[in-house]
Amino acid sequence: MGYVWLSAGMSKLNHQLTVSQNIQGYQIFTPEWSDFLAHLIGPLEVAGGVLLILGIFLRGSSKVAFAVLVLFMVGISQAWIRGLDIDCGCFGSEPSDVPGMDYAWTLARDTFFLFLTGWTIWRPFRKFAVYV
Repeated sequence: MGYVWLSAGMSKLNHQLTVSQNIQGYQIFTPEWSDFLAHLIGPLEVAGGVLLILGIFLRGSSKVAFAVLVLFMVGISQAWIRGLDIDCGCFGSEPSDVPGMDYAWTLARDTFFLFLTGWTIWRPFRKFAVYV
């Protein structure tokens, strides 16, 4: 999961305009909040990924990751229910011939990520993890 967070965060660094537009597509936040979140989310995802990979605060990092994943899934679900045609912006925005996203696939993937994160909370790898 550390790699997933690191990859997602790296794809957002230095692409704040695209990330802000993706956030605005959910029609939850004002443009100002979308811009603020666009500058914040990439570095936080990178930091979370590094903590998970290094095993620093493993259980706590996983709890934060679990909560963030649930929030992402709620945002994606509400967009699907409202019939919005958005790009989730999860791993950057690649131009595509097919507009929008496959909501069911994205939520299934995130459910799998949620399971992995929950497993790390329940049974964290202890051999190299740093607990503080």
